[in-house]
Amino acid sequence: MSLFENAKKQFYKSLKYLNFSEDSKKILSQPKEILEVSIPVRMDDGSLEVFTGYRVHYNNILGPTKGGIRYHPDVTLDEVKSLAFWMTFKCAIAGLPFGGGKGGIIVDPKKLSKKELERLSRGFIQSIYDFIGPDIDVPAPDVYTNEMIMGWMADEYSKIARKLTPEVITGKPVSLGGSLGRDDATARGAYYVIKEHVKKLKLNEKDLKVAIQGFGNAGFYIAKLLNDDGFQIVALSDSKGGIYTKNGKLDPESIMKVKEQKGKMEGVYCKGTVCDMIEHEKITNEELLELDVDILIPSAIENQITKKNADKIKAKIVLEIANGPTTPEADEILNKKNITVIPDILANSGGVTVSYFEWVQNKAGYYWTREEVSEKLKPIMVKGYNDMMEAAENNKIDLRTAAYVVGSRRIIEAIEAKGTTAYFREQSK
Repeated sequence: MSLFENAKKQFYKSLKYLNFSEDSKKILSQPKEILEVSIPVRMDDGSLEVFTGYRVHYNNILGPTKGGIRYHPDVTLDEVKSLAFWMTFKCAIAGLPFGGGKGGIIVDPKKLSKKELERLSRGFIQSIYDFIGPDIDVPAPDVYTNEMIMGWMADEYSKIARKLTPEVITGKPVSLGGSLGRDDATARGAYYVIKEHVKKLKLNEKDLKVAIQGFGNAGFYIAKLLNDDGFQIVALSDSKGGIYTKNGKLDPESIMKVKEQKGKMEGVYCKGTVCDMIEHEKITNEELLELDVDILIPSAIENQITKKNADKIKAKIVLEIANGPTTPEADEILNKKNITVIPDILANSGGVTVSYFEWVQNKAGYYWTREEVSEKLKPIMVKGYNDMMEAAENNKIDLRTAAYVVGSRRIIEAIEAKGTTAYFREQSK
């Protein structure tokens, strides 16, 4: 079954706990619009390559669509549709005035020079110019895209529009209108959520062992934030593999420092310029998922916890920072094992929330401090968590279904405010 069909299963499950018209289900079962483009790029050696790109508007009933652009050799339309679907509900749960969108280009960015990457990025905006806009669709960074790429894209859009339009793209460099606090927004949002959950369960943070799969931007920042609060970070991994310490805990900042210098992860603790090796063992990403820890944080890519390994998961809490890391079949297994899954559509919504802040600041021409951004993010994440927990407790359902109940309700109310089949049949009598 496709990733998109799997994603819709979660939405359909939530409908059992809502009053809705068939109109709403039909509208939310398919993307509103899909654009596929070919992007010709002149390479440094003079040859021409043509890359395929996608942009999907899933639903815009709550506002302009919002979602990242990823560069990856395995990008597919099915994946982009799924990500746009998740963004629709993520924005609704957070109470943002956005719908869901997503984009991607089939490319291995590591094989391109910086000049080729810039030509590709600007070429993509030239191809989708009429499909995006500050009040239509607002892209952002995603896998293998960054603030520099967003800066190129915003600049290209402004050139075509012949006016400065920073609010068309979020995740830009601060010097080009980006928001302070965007760098750690996804992790900080997840941090606020897990802190609320730990408080609700009355657990001692310093007793909790944490394993994090994915040591990129979000993985690093969530590790740092939790480590600073006393959580025991015992395992970390990136695409090449991971490290695990049975005794003591890992220091994320020291490990990132060495990773940037040597290109690989090592269990170290650095004080000043001196780094001492600490006792650790090498593990695979698969082994990390199965460690006996209190909190497991998938922060890499989708479909990491499946029916093949779900029964081996020992963590008591799974905090999803990656998009779609757990399949529906795995969800069922984890639920039976009483493992709490805090779903991606809430847990990683800090990123899109601070993107919303950036859009607002660009439109207003008034910019906030990092502290103000964090202060505004926390109540949104806490409210999303409390709304989800209330739906879970009232309906006696798992947290993923509860999150979809919250998001679905808000979207369905907006759809049905325009009228339903029953309303128009009644009017025609």
